Amino acid sequence: MSEAILKALMQLFALIVDIDEIQEISEKEREIIHSFLSRQLNSELTEKYMSIFENYLLHYHQHAIDKGSVKQRKRTSLTAVRILAICEQINEELEQRQKIYVIMQMVEYISYGLEIRDTELEFLQTVASAFNLDEDEYQDILNFVIYSLKKIPRKELVLVINSELESKIEGMHHIHNHHLEGEFSVLNIPSVNTNVVRYRGKEDLFLNGQIIQPGMTYTFDHGSSIRGQNIDPIYYTDVAGIFSTATITTKISFVARGVEFRFKNSDNGIQGFNLNEESGRLIGIMGGSGVGKSTLLNVLNGNLKPQQGEILINGYKLYDEKEREQLNGVIGYIPQDDLLLEDLTVRENLYYNAKLCLDSYNEAQIDQVVDQVLYDLDLNEIMDFKVGKPLHKVISGGQRKRVNIALELIREPTVLFVDEPTSGLSSVDSEMVMNLLREQVFKGKLVIVNIHQPSSTLYKMFDRIIFIDKGGYQIYCGNPSEAVIYFKTKSNHANANEDQCVKCGNVDPDQVLQIIEAKIVNEHGKLSRARRVSPKEWADLYRASSGRTIPEIPEKEVLPDNEYSIPGLFHQARIFFIRDVLGKLANKQYVLLTLLLAPLLATVMAFFTKYFSGSATDPAAYVFRNNDNLPTYLLMSVIVFLFLGMTNSSQEIIKDRKILQRESFLNLSWGSYLGSKIMIMFAISA
Repeated sequence: MSEAILKALMQLFALIVDIDEIQEISEKEREIIHSFLSRQLNSELTEKYMSIFENYLLHYHQHAIDKGSVKQRKRTSLTAVRILAICEQINEELEQRQKIYVIMQMVEYISYGLEIRDTELEFLQTVASAFNLDEDEYQDILNFVIYSLKKIPRKELVLVINSELESKIEGMHHIHNHHLEGEFSVLNIPSVNTNVVRYRGKEDLFLNGQIIQPGMTYTFDHGSSIRGQNIDPIYYTDVAGIFSTATITTKISFVARGVEFRFKNSDNGIQGFNLNEESGRLIGIMGGSGVGKSTLLNVLNGNLKPQQGEILINGYKLYDEKEREQLNGVIGYIPQDDLLLEDLTVRENLYYNAKLCLDSYNEAQIDQVVDQVLYDLDLNEIMDFKVGKPLHKVISGGQRKRVNIALELIREPTVLFVDEPTSGLSSVDSEMVMNLLREQVFKGKLVIVNIHQPSSTLYKMFDRIIFIDKGGYQIYCGNPSEAVIYFKTKSNHANANEDQCVKCGNVDPDQVLQIIEAKIVNEHGKLSRARRVSPKEWADLYRASSGRTIPEIPEKEVLPDNEYSIPGLFHQARIFFIRDVLGKLANKQYVLLTLLLAPLLATVMAFFTKYFSGSATDPAAYVFRNNDNLPTYLLMSVIVFLFLGMTNSSQEIIKDRKILQRESFLNLSWGSYLGSKIMIMFAISA
C-alpha cells in the first residue's frame, strides 16, 4: 500500500469510532489497529503509523460532545462526508479483496469498544456502500464478527471446525478435529473467493507460524495452515475444498491406477503412478529437469498410451476405444508452446476455434461466447491485434499465454491439463495466468499443471502437489505445505516442522528439490555425483509413510454436460479453408512471394533460354517458332513449378503440425483439413 492510502486508512479508523462522550478508545481497539499495520509493515513503520492514528484521533475528537446535541449531529454529518471522500481515494488504489479486509478490521475494531454505538454502525454502512460491498456479504461479516453465527442468513457460507462429530447449527459445514479445544469458525466471501477465520478457545495455536489471538479475525489465504501441539493440521485446501465442492452440481473423479510407461530402449518413463482426485482442485506436478513431468502429463491427458495401468474419468477408461467416445469434450490440453495462428487477430483465433468445437451454436451465440472469454481473460483491448510470431511480437508473452488458455476455455473442458503455463513469463504475468487457472477450479474444473520452479505465491495456490523424481518415480502426492515438512523430516532437518518463513510467510519450493537431489560429500569435502537418496528409495519411503495403495476402480457416473460438438466433414473443410485464406491474405509477404515468384522465375528462364535463329531479312532477329530451346524451357518450367508446388504444400502441412496436435482433442477430420489445403493450393496454382 502507498503512504497516502495508509494515512487515509488511519483517518478512517479515527473517524469511524464514536468517542465524543468518553474521549478514549480501549487498548483492545488499539491492538486491532496495531495488528492490522504489523501485517503490512515492519515494526518501525508500524509505530510511525500508530502515532499518525493517535494524532488523527486527537484531531477529530478534541472536545467531548453531549449525545443527541445539535453539535453532535453536525459532527456526525461532517464525519460522514469525510468518510466518503476518503473512501473515494481508497477506491482508486485498493482491490476489492483488500477493501473487504479493511471492512473486516473496522468491524472488529468497533466490536472491542466499550459499547457498539448506532453512529459507528452507520459509519460502517457508509464505508461498505462506498466500497461497493454487497449488502448480503456486509451483513455476513457483521454477524460473523460482532454478533452470532446463528444470525448469519447464508449459513452455507460458514464452516465450523471443532471436536464435535457434527455441527450444532443446521445448514453450516462442519469439520471434525479430534483433539481441538474450542472452535474455529470460517466465513467464505464468494465475491473475492477468500476465507476469514476466528478462534474461540484457550489453546496455543499457530496460523502460518504466528500465534492466533482468540476472538480476532484472520484471512485464511492460499497455502495457509493452522497447527498446534495436539490438533490435526488444518489446511487451506481442506477448507476451500468444502466450499468449492458444495457449489459443484456434477462432480468429476480422475483416477490413475498403476500407470507404467516406457520409452523404447530406455529406462525413462513413468513408474507405478497412482492418483485419485476430483473436480474443484488445482494439482501441481513438480520435479527436476528431465524427470518425466511432461511425459506424465501426456500420459494422463490421452496423448501417450501407457504399457500398463489405466486412467479413468468418472469410471470411463481413457484408453478404451469404446469408452473414450464418452469422454469427447471432457479433456482440454494447453501445451507449453503458444500454438496460435500468427497471421490472424486474437479474436479471429478464438472465433474459428469456437466454430470448430461449438457447432450447435449459431453466429450470435458464438460471438457472445468469444466476447465473454475475451472479457474474462482481459483480452478486449488487444482482440483486433495480429498475434504475430514469438520473435516478432505484436502482443506480449503474458498475453499470448492468455490467448492460448482462452482457446481451450471456449469449449469449457471439465479436466484441464496445462504444461508449463508460467515458462518465460514475468512474476506479474505468471501470477495472472495462475489466477486464471485458479478461477477455473472455483467453477468446478479439475486442473492439472506441470510447473517448474514456482514462486512462493504460486506454490501456495495448489491444492495438491505431486513430486516426480528421475526415472518417473512418484515420491510425493499431498498438501503443498505438508510436502515441505515431509521432505525436511525425512532428511533430518533441524527445523523440520516449519513449512514457511515465520516472519514473511514465504515457502521455498526449491528447498524441496534441493533435498530430493542432495549429493553425497566425498572425503575431499566436495560434492560427488552420487545422491544421498536414490529416486527408488524416495518412492519406497513415500509408499511406506503414506500407506497409499492402487486406487479402486470407481463406478461409472454421469459426466458433466458440455456444449462440445464438431461440424460435419464439409463444414469443417469450409472453416479450415476460410481460416487459412484469411491468414494468407493477412501475410502480405506471403501473398507477394506466391503471386510473383513463379512469373519471375519464368521470366528469368525465358531470358536465358532465348534463341536467336534470325530471319531471311535480319540475321539477328528472334523468331519464336524457330526457338530450338523451347522444349527445354517447357521442361525446366514444369520441374521448377512442381518443385515450388511441393515445397509450398509440405511447408503448409509442417507449419500447422503443432496446431493440429493441439486441435487433436477436438477429434476433427484429417480429411477435411487436407481437403481444404488441396483447394487452397489448387487455387494458388491456377
